Amino acid sequence: MNSKPGVDVQFLPSCLFCLSGAMEDVTGAQLVAEALKAQKVDYMFGVVGIPVMEVAMAAQAAGIKYVGMRNEQAVEACRLYSKFSARPSSLEAIPSVIEKAVRTSLYGRPGACYVDIAGDMVNATVDRSRVRFASCCPPPPVSLADHGAITEAISVLKAAKRPLVIIGKGAAYGRAETALREFVEMSGLPYLPTPMGKGVLPDDHPNCVAAARSRALLQADVVLLLGARLNWILHFGIPPRFDPHVKIIQVDLCAEEMGNNVRPAVALLGDINAIVTQLLMCLCKDSWKYTSDTEWWSSLKAKMSANSKMSKALALQSTGLMNYYTVFHHVSQLLPHDCIIVSEGANTMDIGRTMLNNYLPRQRLDAGTFGTMGVGLGFAIAAAALEKSENRGRRVVCVEGDSAFGFSGMEVETMCRYNLPVIIIVVNNNGIYSGVDLETWKEMAKMGDLTSIAPPVTLLPEARYDEVMAAFGGEGFLVRTVEELCEALQLSLRNWERPSLLNVLIEPSSDRKQQEFPWLTRSNL
Repeated sequence: MNSKPGVDVQFLPSCLFCLSGAMEDVTGAQLVAEALKAQKVDYMFGVVGIPVMEVAMAAQAAGIKYVGMRNEQAVEACRLYSKFSARPSSLEAIPSVIEKAVRTSLYGRPGACYVDIAGDMVNATVDRSRVRFASCCPPPPVSLADHGAITEAISVLKAAKRPLVIIGKGAAYGRAETALREFVEMSGLPYLPTPMGKGVLPDDHPNCVAAARSRALLQADVVLLLGARLNWILHFGIPPRFDPHVKIIQVDLCAEEMGNNVRPAVALLGDINAIVTQLLMCLCKDSWKYTSDTEWWSSLKAKMSANSKMSKALALQSTGLMNYYTVFHHVSQLLPHDCIIVSEGANTMDIGRTMLNNYLPRQRLDAGTFGTMGVGLGFAIAAAALEKSENRGRRVVCVEGDSAFGFSGMEVETMCRYNLPVIIIVVNNNGIYSGVDLETWKEMAKMGDLTSIAPPVTLLPEARYDEVMAAFGGEGFLVRTVEELCEALQLSLRNWERPSLLNVLIEPSSDRKQQEFPWLTRSNL
């Protein structure tokens, strides 16, 4: 919705009746709210202004919970990246347009939709009898892959010497965890989750080879790709990160995704849960299993063990300030297995992804396909609002780099306003990728204008993000040592009344362990 400040409008009562009782007028705001409620929308998030304020109030009157946010993004820019965008031509059309937007967002590959309501329509009225109301859209239809393609996929897997299953967020959206677990355990295949595919199967499952990610991708000769795109996150499926002769069995709900960057050896189009069930049924017929005593499994296990030892050695370094690995090692030991992890940042997100395990599906949110910073606190607020409403007793933990936190840090006020017990861990290295210590900063300041001297990646050393949280009534902790980290996190986990922020100061030059390959930066398709 577009907010147009300066328009002099007034919120109208929920229902207006003429004296004769023959007509019932409704406003555009009411129609928007009622249409969303009809589509079973429970929450609305927004930044109010005139006339958005009227829509927010109408939503509350319709039984939708409204969460007022602080960080207004360039919403109009969303139009270019939406599955569907429309502007209702009249008040009467609002319910049907909203129904189509909700239906389009859910059907096929899930995605955002954009509906633009003209400002003068919000407070305009229309006779309710003239409105084309739409009932709630039904669940998405489920489609199966061609049986011949399923048989061919199983044949390709059986012929593989170094097979690998990659679990993408499409498997999480498709709720394929039960069928997928049975398939992996029956087939004996190693699997690798993508960032938001983590937790579809537990990260500590014996078939998970995330700790040997580079080797698994590079040496696999057959990849079963389940709801993941061969984009920059998976290095486009091409050398030097993949074998040039790798065979891809691509499973996706979106036909247009098939063959992007690498032509699949087998394309399985349809619902991922249904297709995994098809593969499972085909597998059951001849009881084939990829045995654990193969050279491929031995190679993966050896690499996993070596990487684990390296990470542990980095985590247990005790000189000076903590590093990333030290922080995540101790955090991972204290977090409940059912917590929802939200993460964004550069090294913070990348290293945290490898060290903070997910054990349940759909409980990890991060910067996603476009690597967008500033989304973390919003994700955490939405998750915490739902958890509080449903009283499921799961904690929401938001792990932020100090730079990423700055994009939407004022949302801590939103958390305090609604008493959402989010735990924010800011891993603070005084910069973007790397910073400088306080003494170095002071010396640079003596040399002249910092805009000419300070490295562009630096941020203010030892910034007190904890005091920002405390200013709004939350709990703020300044953390320099392992002992302070563990104590602050344990206190925060026990506090269900208000949000907490741990400002964890780490070594400014702390970095990732040496990577075998640099990240590819070609355009994301």
